[in-house]
Amino acid sequence: MHDIEMLYFYIIKGYNIVMKQDYLQQPFELDLKEAMNVCPRGEHSVSFFELVYIVSGKGTQDINGNQFSYRQGNLFLLAPEDSHSFTFETETQLFFIRFNKVFFHSHQITTTFLQRLEQTFSTHTFQGTIIKDEREERIIKNLMESLLMEMNHKNFYANEVIQLLVQSILTIVARNLMQETIISIDEKTDNKAADIIQYVHGNIYDPEKLTAENISIIFGISKTYVGRYFKNQTDKTLHEYITQYKIGLIENRLKYSDMRINEIANEFGFTDKSHLNRFFKKLKGVSPSAFRNE
Repeated sequence: MHDIEMLYFYIIKGYNIVMKQDYLQQPFELDLKEAMNVCPRGEHSVSFFELVYIVSGKGTQDINGNQFSYRQGNLFLLAPEDSHSFTFETETQLFFIRFNKVFFHSHQITTTFLQRLEQTFSTHTFQGTIIKDEREERIIKNLMESLLMEMNHKNFYANEVIQLLVQSILTIVARNLMQETIISIDEKTDNKAADIIQYVHGNIYDPEKLTAENISIIFGISKTYVGRYFKNQTDKTLHEYITQYKIGLIENRLKYSDMRINEIANEFGFTDKSHLNRFFKKLKGVSPSAFRNE
């Protein structure tokens, strides 16, 4: 029997596992299901981010109307408002890690780390299993086994270790999603343009670092040419790319967090709430408050 499968019989006796919960009250929750031959739930949507790890079995998962085959060791990531369902071909056991925006704003984790994860998860369109490299899949397998073992034994500092393991899993996920994003850029995009995109992602909260002048210095491209170069490589101007990326993050903050408008403005480097309002309304046609209320 597989190590994780063996752990299951012990974990259900010693750990309070959350079952069939759609709205999270804690920053993250862990849910190990029994091995089953038929999925007990039909299609349903979630209001949080959800990692789905295939402990054992094979079959098909429907995500937003798209069919994806799954097997043991696969890892899927669902975003808020995604709908999904399973069709089991063989007996299947699933392990869920569910987490919401409270997790991303926890004081126990560094701001930079959280922002990088949030950028990746909030702007990526997930297609199928997110770990495609065999080496990365082994890392995830080891982390999952360690997580389940820690849940079972509940030693000293178990909660802290569990949180660190979840953070490690999310970091591996973020790395793979970022790599996939870079690979998916049009084939004509060269390495320097990909590096600029990564730089934008990493500094989206600091407008001063995203000026054409600063980027031209960092990447050795003249200030007058950097915008045209970026558009030749990506079919978008640098300003368009930065703006679309930033507005996507702000939309997610408005939809999935209870941050005040002035707090969002401060985090993204706007001079004040009014500055953010003008920026947002110009692009979306409504104010941030109206967008949130809708």
